[in-house]
Amino acid sequence: MTSSSGTIPQLELKGITKQYPGCLANDHIDLKIMPGEIHALLGENGAGKSTLVKTIYGVLKADEGDIFWEGELTEIPNPHTARKIGVGMVFQHFSLFEAMTVTENIALGMSGSQNMKDLENRIVEISNSYGLPLDPNRQVHTLSVGEKQRIEIVRCLLQKPKLLIMDEPTSVLTPQEADKMFETLRRLSSEGVSILYISHKLDEIKALCHKATILRGGKYISECDPTQETAKSLAEMMIGTDLKAPEHHDVAEAGPVRLRVRNLTVDADAEFGIDLSSINFEVRGGEILGVAGVAGNGQIEMLSALSGETTVTDLEAVQLDGQSMSRLAPAQRRDLGLAFVPEDRLGHGSVPEMMLTENAFLSGYRRMNLMKAGFIDIGATSRYAQEIVDKFDVRTPGINHTADSLSGGNLQKFIVGREVLQNPNVIIVAHPTWGVDAGAASAIHQALIDMTEQGAAVLVVSQDLDELFAISNRIAVIAEGRLSPARNIQDITIEEIGLLMGGTHGLGETEGQTNVA
Repeated sequence: MTSSSGTIPQLELKGITKQYPGCLANDHIDLKIMPGEIHALLGENGAGKSTLVKTIYGVLKADEGDIFWEGELTEIPNPHTARKIGVGMVFQHFSLFEAMTVTENIALGMSGSQNMKDLENRIVEISNSYGLPLDPNRQVHTLSVGEKQRIEIVRCLLQKPKLLIMDEPTSVLTPQEADKMFETLRRLSSEGVSILYISHKLDEIKALCHKATILRGGKYISECDPTQETAKSLAEMMIGTDLKAPEHHDVAEAGPVRLRVRNLTVDADAEFGIDLSSINFEVRGGEILGVAGVAGNGQIEMLSALSGETTVTDLEAVQLDGQSMSRLAPAQRRDLGLAFVPEDRLGHGSVPEMMLTENAFLSGYRRMNLMKAGFIDIGATSRYAQEIVDKFDVRTPGINHTADSLSGGNLQKFIVGREVLQNPNVIIVAHPTWGVDAGAASAIHQALIDMTEQGAAVLVVSQDLDELFAISNRIAVIAEGRLSPARNIQDITIEEIGLLMGGTHGLGETEGQTNVA
């Protein structure tokens, strides 16, 4: 694996510095990317990666430092200028209009007027050739997180960038989709396109990238060849200490069934949604059930039916500790002991413009007794928010800062911590470590494992098979709105999971009595 041999860097940063109130996000950072080089930018959540790439893309202006583009000192005052010189960026959080179509969203992100019919054809051509299929006429609100990610990537590729910045691009992709994307990125690299690649999946950094720059606490730490490092050594360079894997403690036997789903059948509300057909599973106290699947195969509909955002007519379909939840609203389900972490953390899991204290209150006010005489108990709410920040190492200047001021990984830690600290009987978590660094991912995994040791039942829905195999006792696969029987983790392989994710066999059977790991 070699990059192109240009002698003048495609991009060079010298002394980039960005200060926020109470936070030095970038502290005199240097970075050099050669033509055709796939260069990883690594660091913990809050290390300054997003601030740096937003400076390159013109979203932010550095307080100090210089940017050189193809050897020339360059000002990038806005994203329009960045796109004009050849910089494209795929953001971790999507900038899409939910009520518009795929084509309309892509057109809005491109310079100049567009022939919409011609753009539709180009979208189909590019998306299919790069293994990221999209229907240009679909409305964005009907798409899964993984499909929304494809829009951002295809929008960049349509503009033929010289430097492509990718922020956690595979966080919502299956291994097969990720492999296809790697083929695309290697092809772009061979054509001379430089790629600045941010990811917390260190194995893919090793497989894909030519060089890696490590940031910690807003400072440049080192540059290395990731192919000569292990995933563990890269993680330890990022966090500056030894990395501890989550520990499973021996449990004598699983407890009683806490979450029971029987013949859950739901017609999708959205035009392009997925109908659920006879979903059956049980989760016992003391265990983690993992659900794998390609994005857009019914995960959204199943999670909505479990959380209470979609009510179900069959009273027996969804039960918590033997009580029917089918027709209960989300708040009523929380009263029974349910906690929920949705897949979309910015907008669904939190209100972006609200402070962390307010976001803590929104889901915890009943279970954590955050009201007094009908009013918000400011003191109790602040203590709860601070406990989340402290126990889950959320990097923020303070609990009165807004949710959208946090990096993606830190917001994820806050939302997971908010739910875990409510000590639920059942917790349902979608993509628990999406965009989270290795150290924080280990902490989140450990928190979920620790919950099972207190008797809670945990349901994890994720596309990250490594994650599911690391923490689950049993695993099932959802495909085309149908769920496979759950299998003990030691009785199934990643290859078998891949076949099930493709819907090739084993779906539609009734799980029957749950086999406990």
